[in-house]
Amino acid sequence: MANIHDISRDSFMLRGPLAKKGYDWWWHSLTAENAETGEKKPFYIEFFTCNPERAAEEPVIVWNDPEKQKKGILPSYVMVNVGFWGEDHGQLHNFYAWKDVTLRPDAPYFISCGPCNCSETFTEGSVTVTPEERDAHPEWMCDAGSMSWKLAIDKKIAFHVGYGASKKLRDLNAFEMFWHAEGMKTLYRGEIVLNGVRYVVRPETCNGYADKNWGGDFTSPWVWLSSNDLTSRITGKKLTNSVFNIGGGRPKVGPIALNRKLLGEFYYEGKDYEFNFSKFWTLSGTKFDCRETEDEILWHVDQTTATARLVTDIRCYKKDMLNINYEAPTGLKRHNRLWNGGNGTGVLKLYRRLPGGKETLIDEVEARGIGCEYGEYDPD
Repeated sequence: MANIHDISRDSFMLRGPLAKKGYDWWWHSLTAENAETGEKKPFYIEFFTCNPERAAEEPVIVWNDPEKQKKGILPSYVMVNVGFWGEDHGQLHNFYAWKDVTLRPDAPYFISCGPCNCSETFTEGSVTVTPEERDAHPEWMCDAGSMSWKLAIDKKIAFHVGYGASKKLRDLNAFEMFWHAEGMKTLYRGEIVLNGVRYVVRPETCNGYADKNWGGDFTSPWVWLSSNDLTSRITGKKLTNSVFNIGGGRPKVGPIALNRKLLGEFYYEGKDYEFNFSKFWTLSGTKFDCRETEDEILWHVDQTTATARLVTDIRCYKKDMLNINYEAPTGLKRHNRLWNGGNGTGVLKLYRRLPGGKETLIDEVEARGIGCEYGEYDPD
């Protein structure tokens, strides 16, 4: 389905069993411009929530505490996680106890903790970690630095995965990890200040994205690719009404892990090409390969339906990426090489599939500023 907005899927999902063992986050990523030099730099802002019914007076972090794990204690907190990509990449985490959080769980959602808040249309805040705090608190899983932001949010194009994240399946907690991208293409306006340097965020150049994930644990492998900074190699023109989004890995239905699968959508100049394994009537299929070289992370994704094919080849230099850190609601940290970047580049080839197996090229598209992620669990 093309560009179906549904802010009910952006509401707070940690209810029922997920309130005791679950995570839910709202993610925003974008490109900003140095106010003095004009240099572009990608950033992200995330509000990560974990196990609200296990709340304590202080944030509870257990992933590196064997004594807490032996006692069966599980984590509980809200983490404001902000970061930036490039050769000076970094991630900054501040943790809040649930008693210090204000939350409107139903749509349109609102969350506030300390100086930070976020909603469908606006976010602002600041995160600071001193070198002394970083060294004294390895459990915070972050770097040192300071970042503040104030941004208006205008979500233009949505990726609606359909029945796979419907209320019925959400109520059943059918999947281990759910996904909804209300702002697959999002226009941001405002500013970011990173370590004293001011960056301007403009709707026309921000290459913005907003989504959310929730569930009882993470997937492995973990794959995500998205950008709306797209140019046709055939016409040479910027594609101003286009965006692509690919994500997934190995979904689990209850205890059963499915074969490696990805969801994907290419919204191409107002026409929707969706590749969704849950919509079996479209004859959707996906093959993908992600690999790590000495200097790069590489993604190759080949998606088909009865009427279309999308071949995506992406690369991102490891020097521009970070290994983003999360503690699962189980209290474990099994993703320790989850490569995460905002400077990916690549090419998308979109084909029309015809009867008899013939294909015709619709467009060959150059993508820049790609949000990208790949990681697999550490071996047990």
